Amino acid sequence: MNAVIVDPEILGSVTPFALMSYATTEGWARTDRYGEHSDIYVREGGPELIIPGTAQLGDYPRIVAEIIDELARFEGRTEMQVFRDLIGSDRDVIRVRAPEADDDGSVQVDAGVNIFAQAREILLSAACSANDPRPAYRTGKNKEATAYMNRVRLGQTEHGSFVVTLFAPVPPSLEPKQPDFWPVPTEEPFDRLVTRYLADGLQAAHKAAEQVVRGEGISAFLKSVQRGVSANLCEALSSLIDVGQGLDVSVTWSRTRPTPEARRRVVFGKSESEVLREAARVLRLQEPRPDERLEGYVVGAGRRVEDDDGQVTVKTFVDGKPVSVKTKLPSDLYTVALAAHDDKNPVMITGDLRREGQRWRLDNPRNLEVLAEDLGGD
Repeated sequence: MNAVIVDPEILGSVTPFALMSYATTEGWARTDRYGEHSDIYVREGGPELIIPGTAQLGDYPRIVAEIIDELARFEGRTEMQVFRDLIGSDRDVIRVRAPEADDDGSVQVDAGVNIFAQAREILLSAACSANDPRPAYRTGKNKEATAYMNRVRLGQTEHGSFVVTLFAPVPPSLEPKQPDFWPVPTEEPFDRLVTRYLADGLQAAHKAAEQVVRGEGISAFLKSVQRGVSANLCEALSSLIDVGQGLDVSVTWSRTRPTPEARRRVVFGKSESEVLREAARVLRLQEPRPDERLEGYVVGAGRRVEDDDGQVTVKTFVDGKPVSVKTKLPSDLYTVALAAHDDKNPVMITGDLRREGQRWRLDNPRNLEVLAEDLGGD
């Protein structure tokens, strides 16, 4: 049955850029102007299409409906199929597929909710990487990434196991010509940079997981951070793989901002879940923790005669585990820490905590305070 689209609001959501880009990439060419606001597109063996250059026409929804009807007849497809292609023509389309859905394409409710949530997370991680590639993120603190996600739209789920579709915004190119090479990142708008980081990050994470199996270790993931790999991405991928017993993610690039390729697809197997989960854990250890407040005892202190600053070691707890944290203190704070060490008094100090190999360091130490009470109690 060929469903006919009649809702003016739905038809009006198809932009002139989407109509023009779709027609151009499918073989139509602009030959002449039609009135003040439209152009004529023709293709050998195909119907003549009159495509408006603006949606500010009183009968714009009707014009879109006629174009969809013409395309559907010519391509031997339903109007709904053509509409879905058109609605994604001016956006990058991310499809997240769980292979192990039931025969009717359904999944258990909690699993479905998790797929939607983790699909969002992989795109959010890419938005964070596009802003500043790092091993891990506190996503709520990245305002540009959050603003970007507010522009992303959720499409209808599709048949073919269980497929979540995300429509990512992309500004149209003012020179809509198929390039031979990808533009350098500094020449890309932020919205397109996000989906490029997603596609590159997915590919890099897949390759890094293979390299780990072949003995390279965590360095395979660390080297991929600049390509969009992060703890956030690895965690979301691991969760998606577990839910779907595998994972298939694709990015179809917007036709209104042409690319050297039409589509990027990365497929993950079930065995990669554990590798990605462990990579996420280790990557999180690499990321400094800003404004971390520590309480503990100064168990070591020393400085060279010629230096004003001194290094101290604080015995404390990180993530519930006892650790030793080294930090370099300016002269005034070092004097306070030395007195606390001599008097065996606990201290509290704030700084940016980071992992350095198997050791912990506190950068930018500040607000050192000697505590009156014993931390351990009686």
